[in-house]
Amino acid sequence: MSRFTTPFGYESTAAEVISGVDLSGRRAVVTGGASGIGVETVRALAGAGAEVTLAVRNTAAGERVAAEIIESTGNNHVFVAPIELADPASVRAFVDSWTGPLHILVNNAGVMAEPLNRTQQGWEHQFATNHLGHFGLSLGLHDALAAAGDARVVSVSSSAHLQSDVHLEDLHFEHRPYEPWAAYGQSKTANILFAVEAAKRWAADGIVTNALMPGGIRTALQRHVPEEMQAGWAQYRWKTVEQGAATSVLLAASPLIQGVTGRYFEDNQEALPNVAGERNGVAPYALDPESATRLWDVSEKLLTQV
Repeated sequence: MSRFTTPFGYESTAAEVISGVDLSGRRAVVTGGASGIGVETVRALAGAGAEVTLAVRNTAAGERVAAEIIESTGNNHVFVAPIELADPASVRAFVDSWTGPLHILVNNAGVMAEPLNRTQQGWEHQFATNHLGHFGLSLGLHDALAAAGDARVVSVSSSAHLQSDVHLEDLHFEHRPYEPWAAYGQSKTANILFAVEAAKRWAADGIVTNALMPGGIRTALQRHVPEEMQAGWAQYRWKTVEQGAATSVLLAASPLIQGVTGRYFEDNQEALPNVAGERNGVAPYALDPESATRLWDVSEKLLTQV
């Protein structure tokens, strides 16, 4: 399978990768659409004519963002719905409220490097939010995606996946010391493995699934990162939020991606294999088909127990 490339790159913006694309009549859901790159993802999709629902924890913030995007794009089909990804009941409620086809699902929301926090089920919170919540949401919306005929599911991962494979024998740090970045990395690897397995399972439904690294963007996602660590990032080449949303929007809406599935992208290109010591590229374990199948089965089992 040859590497997939596009004319876009590191500095491309969401508006640039979707320029000329007409999404009229298409429906999208963006989790975490009220902050960070989620806002710009919503703006780009709405600007191209899609109906977009912001699936968010803070609905008041969501309503403010939706109003601003309606004003800036002239598209009044921008809606807000509540979801708490770490709570399976909340995810089910969102799914139950959805009617009709769904053409685009952007699994964008996330938490990063937070202190140890467990859900009511005892799940490690980063894994519960970043992976299990989006896994449950995607499965719950499968029929709506299939009804669209040519739907796309986009999972926002991270280069932090290079920090950890998925530890199926101890997903929730019950038997090993908790480390915030290892937990975050594990959840981001899970996002890629989900795309790999969903691409295989859902191909017959016409559903394309890919994952991506958006790049380094200064957002509220870094709120749990210690100040001294952030100070060490001073020389890092940061993207704007408009650039950070570009790869998500490319995978969600560009005709270039038609039929491209089960892959991991960064800077609007399919990522190269990671080179040891480098902070880009994709780890081989994140694309391992056997690991992807095992994670899917374990994730399904966890969600059926609640």
